[in-house]
Amino acid sequence: MSMPFGYASPEQIMRDKADYARKGIARGRSVVVLQYEDGILFVAPNPSRALHKVSEIYDRIGFAAVGRYNEFEELRLGGIRYADINGYTYDRSDVTGRGLANLYASNLGRIFTESIKSLEVEVVVAEVGDTPEGDAIYRLTFDGSVFDEHGFAAMGGQAEAVATRLKEGYREGMPLADALEVALTALTEPGGERPPVGQLEVAVLDRNREHRKFQRLAGPRLERLLAAAPPAATPPAAGGSPLESEPGSDTPPPTGPEGDVDDGSPPL
Repeated sequence: MSMPFGYASPEQIMRDKADYARKGIARGRSVVVLQYEDGILFVAPNPSRALHKVSEIYDRIGFAAVGRYNEFEELRLGGIRYADINGYTYDRSDVTGRGLANLYASNLGRIFTESIKSLEVEVVVAEVGDTPEGDAIYRLTFDGSVFDEHGFAAMGGQAEAVATRLKEGYREGMPLADALEVALTALTEPGGERPPVGQLEVAVLDRNREHRKFQRLAGPRLERLLAAAPPAATPPAAGGSPLESEPGSDTPPPTGPEGDVDDGSPPL
């Protein structure tokens, strides 16, 4: 029996979809999520004031994403609807980061296997607990895989290189200013310039706040935190690992947050 024209094996189709999604996610800017002494910190380079890569989902739960803005925005809104309905129907304490992570994993896995095109997104769902031991960081990939991260997570762009620099500087129980310094050092290529304060999206889940734990940090408060942090050790630019090298000489297309309107083409 002859194979139909244009036949491709299921394994090849899955590999092609995975490669397509990885390339799209890698074109975006990296996002860092890490624990500090009073909660969980989110840091993302983002020059847009209209399009957010970091958002609140529920009282104790935050959301961060990279990739195509229109795709992860749909995920974010779906998570908010899920949280609101379950919190209203049952109890607010029944809405958990693990439940949201499972919901996202199910949706991402179904889309990856059933749709022609997979979503070009990577997501972090973080929940702050009453103590550091109760904090949770879940990283979800485009195919629905879930990773229970401990201490910190990096995604998008040169995520492996960023995670390596995070591992070098991270320590448990850091003050907020120190954690912010470690995050920015990890997000900055060795020898490169940090993004200006006005192009940073920074937020926290602060366990000491009443009720809603999510808070954005911007303006003078963010500037004071940056000024208060001791400079972190910067890895040497020369002789670094291949993970720290530039992926190529081609300039990537502009990313979604740089425009006021998302056209669905460039990833964040």
